Amino acid sequence: MKKIAGLYLIVLLLLAGCAGLQPDGHQAVMADTERSIESAVLAKSTSSWNGSILPAYPQGQPEISVLRIEIPPGTSLPLHKHPVINAGFMVKGELTVRTEGGAVLHLREGEAIVEVVDTWHSGRNEGKVPAEIVVFYAGSENTPITIYRK
Repeated sequence: MKKIAGLYLIVLLLLAGCAGLQPDGHQAVMADTERSIESAVLAKSTSSWNGSILPAYPQGQPEISVLRIEIPPGTSLPLHKHPVINAGFMVKGELTVRTEGGAVLHLREGEAIVEVVDTWHSGRNEGKVPAEIVVFYAGSENTPITIYRK
């Protein structure tokens, strides 16, 4: 009889453990291991924002650069171009980008951009708060990521 009572107690303890109960009847605190991971594609394209097809990646040792750029309100960037493929995410604020050919893009907080390559352009923060953008450049070693017009 003692063996049956002992087996019964073991089964009860196992069931209580499976139910998250301690031997004294209290609920066990479980770690949150079932948090969901979310992913969203912000940009995926074979062309830049103005519709130009992206060029092939350069030859040589790849070099990735990641820049956080902050542009104060009312500030304009000088005319420049990027010889490498780059994409960005507007963290806060807004920016108006204009190409030398007249194409215009209004980039706002939370939006992604696949930037123009080898195209002269400039940007201006026409908003009231600093514009903050994080830009990823996919170039090659010893190649500039930005060239300014003199």
